[in-house]
Amino acid sequence: MLVDVVIDGIDVPEDGTEPVDRVGELLLRVAQADQAAFARVYDLLSPRVFGLILRVLVDRAQSEEVLQEVFLEVWQSAARFAPNRGQGRSWVLTIAHRRAVDRVRSSQASSDRDVRAGFRDLDVAHDGVAEQAELRIEGQRVATALAALPDVQREALTLAYYGGYSQSEIAALVGAPLGTIKTRMRDGLSRLRAELGVTA
Repeated sequence: MLVDVVIDGIDVPEDGTEPVDRVGELLLRVAQADQAAFARVYDLLSPRVFGLILRVLVDRAQSEEVLQEVFLEVWQSAARFAPNRGQGRSWVLTIAHRRAVDRVRSSQASSDRDVRAGFRDLDVAHDGVAEQAELRIEGQRVATALAALPDVQREALTLAYYGGYSQSEIAALVGAPLGTIKTRMRDGLSRLRAELGVTA
């Protein structure tokens, strides 16, 4: 088979037939405890997964820890991957994004506890606590709004903004025309603005 494009374990045939999800095939083997398949998944996706995590966490050391957690979860839960529900790469990136967000929340909760304890000891009110609470609420609003989008719109926006893919790469990865991806992203962003009450 002639392959026109290979992106993160997705073979996009030159003849226009359906893309082949190599990562999905490997995950099915990982579910059977195939260590060589797991090593191949790691080789294919770890740079992209690490980049996504680093964009969320910023801190390199924490990002490296979360990368290990992500691939441990991939190894342990590969049997839960369902090829009929999406691409293998998307499944792994979703795990990575969830783990990174969990780490941010955990770090924020720890920081909030330290701040509360410090202010309690000082017995001084501080406006920074209100600011942190507002930022946290806003982040939760965005996550809730994103979850309310149709799957195809959420996937396109997640791949673009968290995965760092271009619209052309997303089209190749999900096997949809570029125009369809542009429409999904435009409609998804419009719906996000409406959910968040943004008028501009």
